[in-house]
Amino acid sequence: MSNTLPDLPYAYDALEPFISKQIMELHHKKHHQTYVNALNAAEQAYAKASTPKERIALQAALKFNGGGHINHSLFWKNLAPASSEGKGNGGALRDGPLKEAILKSFGSLDNLKKEFNATTASIQGSGWGWLGYNPTTKILEVTTTANQDPLLTHVPIIGVDIWEHAFYLQYLNVKVDYLNAIWNVINFDEAEKRFTEAVSGAKL
Repeated sequence: MSNTLPDLPYAYDALEPFISKQIMELHHKKHHQTYVNALNAAEQAYAKASTPKERIALQAALKFNGGGHINHSLFWKNLAPASSEGKGNGGALRDGPLKEAILKSFGSLDNLKKEFNATTASIQGSGWGWLGYNPTTKILEVTTTANQDPLLTHVPIIGVDIWEHAFYLQYLNVKVDYLNAIWNVINFDEAEKRFTEAVSGAKL
């Protein structure tokens, strides 16, 4: 079964003023769609491959485009219209198990934001910043992946795209401004759902 571009759970302009309608349209309709198309092509080629050499040659395309599809599908759900703008629940961390885990691991939400932003901003080139649940230590940790690599060492709770296509049209080359702004539209309710599933051992 071929992969398809998921619909956004909100309008393209719903995350303004923090992420512009123009960025959201290009990011979703163009960039994510390209990953989906290329992943489908790579999977079809893999199915037809007749030798180990042909299959090995397709691994990079499967990893890159498959990771791009996985990461972006999570990213859209990880965002929500800003509560500070009276539009939705974005940026609002309610009392509950996720908040307790954040306080346990980082001391405060502000400390998490500072560590996350500093770690993610230091990525060389393109990649993703993650708040992940470590299934071994049972705690939340900040980590990163390069390019479109999916997060495999942790269960992804919050992921932020730091590729330039995610922010450049609005924030130019100032990654820190983008990272500061995106917390206003982080869907902590979705993150808590992922966290509770991770703790219970559900596969994501």
